[in-house]
Amino acid sequence: MRVVISAHNVVNYPEGGGHLWVYMQYVQGLRNAGCDVWWLEEFLPTDDSERDRERVQIFSKRLARFGLDGKLLLYTKEGAHLGISDAEAKRIFRDTDMLLNFHQEIQPRVLAQFRRTALVDIDPGLLQFWISHEQLSVAPHDLYFTTGETVGRPDANFSDCGLPWIPIRPPVALDLWPYVSEPYSDAFTTVSSWWAGEWVFDGHESYDNNKRAQFLEFAALPRMASQPLELALNLGETDEEDCRVLRANGWRVRHAFEVAGTPEDYQRYVQASRGEFSCAKASCMKFQNAWISDRSLCYLASGRPVVVQHTGPSSRLPDRLGMLRFSTLEEAADCLRDADANYYRHSRAARELTEAFFDARRVAEQILNHCSEMRRTG
Repeated sequence: MRVVISAHNVVNYPEGGGHLWVYMQYVQGLRNAGCDVWWLEEFLPTDDSERDRERVQIFSKRLARFGLDGKLLLYTKEGAHLGISDAEAKRIFRDTDMLLNFHQEIQPRVLAQFRRTALVDIDPGLLQFWISHEQLSVAPHDLYFTTGETVGRPDANFSDCGLPWIPIRPPVALDLWPYVSEPYSDAFTTVSSWWAGEWVFDGHESYDNNKRAQFLEFAALPRMASQPLELALNLGETDEEDCRVLRANGWRVRHAFEVAGTPEDYQRYVQASRGEFSCAKASCMKFQNAWISDRSLCYLASGRPVVVQHTGPSSRLPDRLGMLRFSTLEEAADCLRDADANYYRHSRAARELTEAFFDARRVAEQILNHCSEMRRTG
């Protein structure tokens, strides 16, 4: 079965080593399930053609290391295909069994070239909010998958937009993220965006939905923790004052591009850490969507306990074993002390959690089963 993955903003963001892993988890799960997988993405040319060529070359080499040599399909907003003829691109699209689309604003003309399409929602709650408040228009698909545990449930804090959402679990490729017995660092770390200019407006109130706002609420945490805390952040020139505040409170602050600028560096940084401490966007707590990040799954699969913000009741996310969830500053400090004091118990539980619920091959098989059912009935 041929599956094309439609990713978003990976080729144009070569410094984001962790961003590629978001989609690569699905790619590897599908490949392990026996699929012929291709990568599709819209490329945004700049005024620097040499820089553009370099970015495409870098990305092509990265894909080759993951078994996708020669399986990159790039197109531009104007409709041109890069490195392949239009006729060949159309043939590949025509012979594809399913487009698995992560690009919420994919051009309808691209979508229309595939026989069967499935949207994958990796922003549960937020995507449905944007659609229901007419802040985002999503083209029709044949199937709608969501990593949100509460999407479509009667007790959800947001609309399902009248769409037949199929719940799946966010995946991690367990063979590529093996258990690592000993950390090299004494720090609980994370890799995160900082300021993306994201605000949520529901017609009555507007709130800051950037990671910056959440982390600053916990700025005093290192003074209460039993081990160092380190943030690898995507920082800009205007963030110097925030860094000063964090460091004054005891945080280690590093630039994400320096420690996680390639997929390999990102993996080394995660696996060298003692564990993860991270906050979620405000929308996750407001929507109570039981969200877990793809990054946290990488820590967990590596045997690294995670201390993360509580995003709502869940049937698959524990609060006190392997994954420790907090709501207040005091709870965060308690979770960190527990994770440190009972480290190896939490480390084993972290890996077991991913094996039980988030194995990429099992997630891929679930997706493929729904696709096959649609083909039979369709």
